[in-house]
Amino acid sequence: MNVLRMQGLAFSLLAILLSAVTITIRPINQSTELLIMAALILLFGVPHGALDTVFARRIYSLRTIIGWLVFTVAYLALVVLVILLWRAAPVLFLSGFLLISFAHFSGDPAAGTPLASRILYGGAIIVFPVLLHAQEVSRLFSFLVGETASAQVLYCLHFLAWPWLIALTCAAAYSLKGNWLTTTELVAVALLAIFTQPLLAFTVFFCGMHSARHILRTFQYSGRRQPRQLAASAFLPMLAVLGAALAVFFWLPNLSLETKIVQLVFVGLAALTVPHMLLVERIRSSGWVS
Repeated sequence: MNVLRMQGLAFSLLAILLSAVTITIRPINQSTELLIMAALILLFGVPHGALDTVFARRIYSLRTIIGWLVFTVAYLALVVLVILLWRAAPVLFLSGFLLISFAHFSGDPAAGTPLASRILYGGAIIVFPVLLHAQEVSRLFSFLVGETASAQVLYCLHFLAWPWLIALTCAAAYSLKGNWLTTTELVAVALLAIFTQPLLAFTVFFCGMHSARHILRTFQYSGRRQPRQLAASAFLPMLAVLGAALAVFFWLPNLSLETKIVQLVFVGLAALTVPHMLLVERIRSSGWVS
């Protein structure tokens, strides 16, 4: 069994276990939960995006300081545009963030997975939490974009939830005869999103599946460079993200701690995802071939 299949199986077992025991887990203070979630995403989720330098070097043949400077300015310009959209049009921002998350997460399953199954998989972690945890999702969205925008987006998610679950169940049954591990991953993500608290579910999925799988694929794409070489490629971007996160946290106006953390994490993820996708989707569409 190759390393990607081992990672998929490990994630699936963890997700199914959490789904099974979640009703016995006592909720912790929300501020503490948010702090833990933010730390885990920063340490284990964000690094996969910090590896964008590996793809940029190959795609654009970046070798000079000027080349890297132009790339960095263009990357940051997209980040700033997303942040401005969040401030100017909250509904459009949140809807767009969820849609690009659908698309980006759909790249996780193995090659050969049907497009419909990919889309259903990518949306599961976004859509399914409203089935049993609608109040918690509403509160998190309200921290992010306010109650009015939150209510509009939640209405759409409620409308999608049951048809999405039925379609995913059919897709899982169909894929069972082709790839049992893909079916297991589909079911595991669905169970995690439905039964586990939304913050915990997203953190486990983002770090344990999406980020971990991306890092492993980057390792393969880069010609199996030594892990320390990949770590060196990610060091400066990670340092920049950490510095920016700290600066923004203290710069944000007098908001509650929960609001600050939610805005910092999810607006930050949205802003970084746009340039990250524009870079990485080219590689994914080519089958992760260098």
